[in-house]
Amino acid sequence: MTTLQGIINRGIINAELQFEKMGYISTNVSNYNTNGYKTVRFEQMLSESGYLTGIERTDFSQGAIQRTERDFDIAIDGTGFIPVTSPTGDVTYTREGSFKVDKDGYIITNDGYLVGDGIQVPVNYDNIAIKENGDVEIYSNDGTEREYLGHIPLVNFRNPEGLKKSDNNKYYLTAESGEPVLITNHTRFKQGNLEVTNIDILNEVNSILRLNASMLASFKVMQTINDMYSKTLQLNQ
Repeated sequence: MTTLQGIINRGIINAELQFEKMGYISTNVSNYNTNGYKTVRFEQMLSESGYLTGIERTDFSQGAIQRTERDFDIAIDGTGFIPVTSPTGDVTYTREGSFKVDKDGYIITNDGYLVGDGIQVPVNYDNIAIKENGDVEIYSNDGTEREYLGHIPLVNFRNPEGLKKSDNNKYYLTAESGEPVLITNHTRFKQGNLEVTNIDILNEVNSILRLNASMLASFKVMQTINDMYSKTLQLNQ
């Protein structure tokens, strides 16, 4: 038999989990304008004992591709991640392709991570091409002179949902994700484009409204049970 105190305790624990889910939804909404951001879901399940449990899942489905015309912007049209290396040597993986060059001419992410194995762009060049397969070249205006600079690799994982989320749209591999597998002979890079978020903003707003209504109903039930519990204690005195 479940006591009134047990029902209140269960309600508090379930309410805390609902607050946690609200936090995930709020994070999604706040990243609506973040290029390459992937929607994170906090899926809730009700156990036989009446307690809610939850698990975090990342939706790695394709976001829309938007034209920018900037030479160092690249979108991934399809599955895959670009390896990037931090200044301290940590390797992470990203789909956010708004790149630039640093003071030494290396292609880096906006927060200073080296793209691929390090691709250095000379100071003076006419045009730069990041091909669909990841090859990077500079060439003269008439196209007669070309120089190969390097290659931006693309990798995939056996289980992308097993990746551990890091800051700024980056992910660490884990035992659950498996090791990265190099994708070869692909045509998935689109220079001068960026992948926008895959967030469905209307769905997120609807989720907030439904969750808010559910939380208010739960609090009213808990308040009613708490009042009953208090009256029961008074009768026993």
